[in-house]
Amino acid sequence: MIIPHYSGIMQLPIKARLINETDKMTDASIEKEIQAKGLTAPRVTPEHLESVIVSEQYHVFDSTTFTSCLLTLKNGYTVLGESACASPENFNAELGRKIARSNAVNKIWALEGYLLRERLHAEKQ
Repeated sequence: MIIPHYSGIMQLPIKARLINETDKMTDASIEKEIQAKGLTAPRVTPEHLESVIVSEQYHVFDSTTFTSCLLTLKNGYTVLGESACASPENFNAELGRKIARSNAVNKIWALEGYLLRERLHAEKQ
């Protein structure tokens, strides 16, 4: 990947290119690959994440491009995601909501992963 740099063109190191390729993977494409490889051990799935969300609220702060998404989970816990544009001309409310929600859902992965690991550990006791 080539990005502009103030002194000309700068080539990103291989590690940065690999991270950028990974960022392009979606939850659905990762889940499809997991299933294709026959990895059937207990895991958190995109479907499970959606099943624990009971409500969502959005707010765009006045005179800003800052969008927040508050997801409420079955147990009452809330998770906040956010998005914002550097250039107000690029602001799109629908896209802002999608990005903010995606950022909130990404936080749920870690929470649900921890809960699953706790359950698996307790089963071994």
